[in-house]
Amino acid sequence: MIITNYKGTIRACFMGYIVQAIVNNFAPLLFLTFHTSYRIPLSSITLLVTINFGLQLLVDLVSPSFIDRIGYRASAVLAHVLSAAGLAALSILPNLLPNPFDGLLIAVLIYAAGGGLLEVLVSPIMESCPSDNKEKAMSMLHSFYCWGHVGVVLISTVFFTVFGIGNWTILALVWALIPIVNVVQFLKVPIASLDMGEHGGLTLKELIKKRAFWMLMLLMMCAGACEQSVSQWASAFAEQGLKVPKTIGDLAGPMMFAAMMGLSRLFYGKYGEKIDLAKFMLFSGSLCIFTYLVISLAPWPVLGLIGCGLCGLSVGIMWPGTFSTAAATIRGGGTAMFAFLALAGDLGCSGGPTFVGLISGIEGDNLKIGILAAIVFPAVLIITLLQNRKRKRGEATN
Repeated sequence: MIITNYKGTIRACFMGYIVQAIVNNFAPLLFLTFHTSYRIPLSSITLLVTINFGLQLLVDLVSPSFIDRIGYRASAVLAHVLSAAGLAALSILPNLLPNPFDGLLIAVLIYAAGGGLLEVLVSPIMESCPSDNKEKAMSMLHSFYCWGHVGVVLISTVFFTVFGIGNWTILALVWALIPIVNVVQFLKVPIASLDMGEHGGLTLKELIKKRAFWMLMLLMMCAGACEQSVSQWASAFAEQGLKVPKTIGDLAGPMMFAAMMGLSRLFYGKYGEKIDLAKFMLFSGSLCIFTYLVISLAPWPVLGLIGCGLCGLSVGIMWPGTFSTAAATIRGGGTAMFAFLALAGDLGCSGGPTFVGLISGIEGDNLKIGILAAIVFPAVLIITLLQNRKRKRGEATN
């Protein structure tokens, strides 16, 4: 009997998360350029971020039935085509249309739809691949988003330094080539069916009746909030605390955070079979609380920046770990479960930084106070993990 080789599928999934990192993190590096070159108000540029993640949330919500209808392969190809088209449009439309902001907005709408589909698709495709340890594979997968984030910031910074930021349109077209290459991969690789349990896939009505599903949703929301509460403010924290230029702030803040988060996922991806996932997530939640305290209360700015790096290390397992826990806990959850988990994670990703910003504003733009208040997110995550473990023990004894 010939065993189908899924290594190509796994590589395509890894590349899919790199594409999502490009989609989410390239344009923000150019916000000041958009402001000065096209004379677009900063308030309008901020709207681009809201629209990007807002549309991704909408895609998370409506995509399950659409994906199940046309299939994972066609959906993955469409996601990459939209991502490539949006990145290409970013370099062309602002200079082509009478109002440059309209061009930016159209480009963001196109690649946000692709990014939202990727978020829903890649994890279940990876979960469906035959593997001895799916938790390891999932952690390794999500590390590639981190490496993609690091690569986007580092390569873009080098490009702008060497060729000038005025040539950013060329780099946008170069980034657009990556999803095009991955389209070819997804057209060829085998894609397995998700494990739908003994009685087939669960309907949405059956899914939302499960207490475990809502615990997993809360866990995912906290995972997103823990991750982005510091990540989104890391550059500003570095600039404010160390008094460094924005370029250095980007490298010392978000890039260091992403690198440490990637290392955490890479570590579990390599040694996961020797580690209890639930215990590792509890330890990570505790470390996250410690890092928030260091960032908020450290008397020296450099120590606070080290805390930002350690925070990236602490949150690395939370998102992929929750996906793996969900797949093991609810058999037959299917596309709907992964889509709603992505939705919960995105709500946390937007809600966490917003909470930090609001508290910081109330306290006179003091980021340390805002991050200190955000300790509520890892605390709730730990409580939810303990409750989930208690629920599992109760089911095992019945």
